[in-house]
Amino acid sequence: MKVIFLGTAASKPTKDRGLSSIAIQYKSDVVLFDCGENAQRQMISLIKPSKISSIFLTHFHGDHILGIPGLLMTMSLNERKDPLSIYGPEKTVYFIKNLLRGGYFGISFDVHIKELKDKDVVDFEDFYIQAFETKHGIPSLGYIFKEKDRRGSFIENKAKELGIKGKMFSELERKGEIIINGKKIKLEDVTGPKKIGRSIVYTGDTLPLDIPFRGCDLLIHDGTFLTDEDRNGTFHSTVKEACEAALRIEAKKLVLTHISQRYTSDEIQKEALKYFENTIVAEDFTVIEL
Repeated sequence: MKVIFLGTAASKPTKDRGLSSIAIQYKSDVVLFDCGENAQRQMISLIKPSKISSIFLTHFHGDHILGIPGLLMTMSLNERKDPLSIYGPEKTVYFIKNLLRGGYFGISFDVHIKELKDKDVVDFEDFYIQAFETKHGIPSLGYIFKEKDRRGSFIENKAKELGIKGKMFSELERKGEIIINGKKIKLEDVTGPKKIGRSIVYTGDTLPLDIPFRGCDLLIHDGTFLTDEDRNGTFHSTVKEACEAALRIEAKKLVLTHISQRYTSDEIQKEALKYFENTIVAEDFTVIEL
């Protein structure tokens, strides 16, 4: 699993940072979170647009969505045929349809648009994505990317003692239990501890909030400002508040993004290390492997 930061700037681009967009590559699938202007340019050499199955939008400020028309046009020029799913908060259907009416994009594939609410879950084969409501002054969502837990490995000597062999293994895995010599054998009787799936939480733009997940491998949090004075009433978090969120939910690693152009990465990093040691400041093209 890879997390690829395509754009990490707050509100407007700088010479070093593009606008918000993050890709999670899981096996052969790519899920895109937000799609700021120039996101497709940032993908070159890192991500094949044809691999993107879904786009999850946190909210509809322009710096998070204006890369969508260009990306979809490129997909069409590349003769994409597979459908693309776009998810987001309230009014997503209205805004995306209007966005795509703004020119002759010639989209050659189906685009499925769905609005999500707090606690809604989108299920994939090996993982799921759960939405949670955030605090940004307009309809907005954060997302939990959770790899599904996997069963533990078969304990061969225990299975052999109970008479499990050959096709019985696949039958037990499929049904969860089988009968051998009149005795019920459950899957957990002959397997080790389940393997807990990896997890990533992305807040999008938000004031501090109670994130409904504990113990994530990676928390990607709004870290726009250093002080409340700099925030000046906007709906964003300070670095300290992001670190406090990481501590509350017992995150293993914190990544700060949506960085205001008024600060250097070193200033953000120095502030973060006062409160949460395992913190990095995302740069464009930062790649984190889990």
